[in-house]
Amino acid sequence: MEKVLAIVGPTAVGKTALAIELAQKFNGEIISGDSMQVYRHLDIGTAKATPAEQAQATHHLIDVCDVTQQFTVAEFVAAAQKLIPEIRQRGHLPIIAGGTGFYLQALFDGLKLGAEAPGDADVRAKLRTVAQEKGPQYLWQQLNERDPQAAAKIPQTNVRRTVRALEVIQVTGQLFSHQDNGGPQYDDCYVALNTDRALLYQRINQRVDLMIKAGLVDEVKWLAEQGGTALPPATGIGYRELLPVLNQPTRLPDAIDLIKQDSRHYAKRQLTWFRNQTTATWYDLVQHPEQRAQIEQHVTAWLEN
Repeated sequence: MEKVLAIVGPTAVGKTALAIELAQKFNGEIISGDSMQVYRHLDIGTAKATPAEQAQATHHLIDVCDVTQQFTVAEFVAAAQKLIPEIRQRGHLPIIAGGTGFYLQALFDGLKLGAEAPGDADVRAKLRTVAQEKGPQYLWQQLNERDPQAAAKIPQTNVRRTVRALEVIQVTGQLFSHQDNGGPQYDDCYVALNTDRALLYQRINQRVDLMIKAGLVDEVKWLAEQGGTALPPATGIGYRELLPVLNQPTRLPDAIDLIKQDSRHYAKRQLTWFRNQTTATWYDLVQHPEQRAQIEQHVTAWLEN
């Protein structure tokens, strides 16, 4: 099996910096595993690697979609499956960096993603109507009650995937989470980053403040001009909180606080997911930067095995 290194963990713990360092040391190329960094022009709210950072190592799956395009987990898997052997053929190490755990699981475990399960257009239309009338979270809760294992892997704001899961359940009578998977696809190594929770939340709050100073509000205004809430990335953290208040400056501070809160909640979900779904080895480079040496030893041993 081809070897693939994955750098995972919650937001604001230094995944980008570590991925670049390991790419330089182990002759690697970085594949973004983030569901939002694929979108052009959305640089600040997605915490995209800067042009200077991207110049330090080859990056893939950044700026590959317009904001009008839907980028699915199936498209990520197809793109990564094409990139990994190309990178290996160049004698380089594929390094996936990003926080979207379901993307990695779909790639590494060969999930079928419901694409092969039968569907029903009428059922799908009715579910979408429910989402429009009662909201995405209501529909997600219906999924959570019927198939909590599937719901745990789908964000509450992702109407498309929630609808698909419920559609498969209704049409087949089987749980969406019980679909057969293809099994391990790669010799993968997970390196996970984390730090003390209070420190992590402080770093998340600081990152949001820096995003605001860097021009996140203007970035969201640009997104609004392209179509706003009708666009796929409008559900992303930072965008969904600011879009409703762009014309109400007095509500901006509350929206910024909400971004921080949503980011903290997302970080907590990321931690839970990676702890439960992977066999990652965990490190804390925020409080213990000397652990970089341990990470390098760990990766070296895996590569030599």
